[in-house]
Amino acid sequence: MDSTNSSFEHRLRDNAGKVEAILSQLLADACLSGEITRPTRLLEAMRHGVLNGGKRLRPFLVMETAALLGGNDDAALRIGAALECVHCYSLVHDDLPAMDDDDLRRGQPTVHIAFDYATAILAGDSLLTYAFDIIAAPETDLPSNRKIELVLALSRAAGIGGMAGGQTLDLAAEKEAPDERGITMLQAMKTGALIRFACEAGAIIAGASAENRQRLRTFGEKIGLAFQLADDLLDLTADAATMGKATGKDAGRGKGTLVALHGQAWAETTLARLVTEAAELLSPYGEKATLLIETARFVASRRS
Repeated sequence: MDSTNSSFEHRLRDNAGKVEAILSQLLADACLSGEITRPTRLLEAMRHGVLNGGKRLRPFLVMETAALLGGNDDAALRIGAALECVHCYSLVHDDLPAMDDDDLRRGQPTVHIAFDYATAILAGDSLLTYAFDIIAAPETDLPSNRKIELVLALSRAAGIGGMAGGQTLDLAAEKEAPDERGITMLQAMKTGALIRFACEAGAIIAGASAENRQRLRTFGEKIGLAFQLADDLLDLTADAATMGKATGKDAGRGKGTLVALHGQAWAETTLARLVTEAAELLSPYGEKATLLIETARFVASRRS
């Protein structure tokens, strides 16, 4: 293992630990100002859906893009935690029988299995809402205009024109397989939108120029596509024990994917191209962008 890869893996683990710690703090029993009470069962379900390990890739991207441009580290950690709440809410809801119908997530029972359907829905609702609470809270040390930009960008990434819309298209794809353009749009919304936001958020936190913001947004789009391609490859080739969830479900449901359309060799070639393009986007930042380039490689070559 070379030193660059070792440094990346150490940073990824270190940041994941920080994210886990702040999420645990945010999901503590004590009420915040303005809250009346935190129902125990609901809070436990939220914690079950969030505090279950994972690489915390999306918060990592927020923190590293902010650091690249000199943003506030503590604020970036909180924005990363807010984004992870949105991501985890989507997983809680995606696992429901009406959606992807999964019993396992990261090797553990999904929230609706560990609790019940209604509690899982409410846990997801609460996590989504809490994300914007975290951004707006006075503890997030950012100027108000940057908080507004973050709320707007995350709303667009998570909502009808982003992740939720993409999930709708994904459900429709089970009945009528989309063409290549439709698959690309679906994946850019369902998976790519939050990853794109994660990279753009770092620029917003740092108060960066429009050029820097667009550059990091495009970088996020590249690795978002790479993430989904790698995910589709894993669904095709990995086993459930490695993934911590069921695999082979896309083929079983007849869902169209770019991997199914073009084959494994094409997907691997495309992943290599996306990593190259992502690295080229960050070339103006020199060695400061090394860890983010390693992140792109990690996303494209991940095994779980």
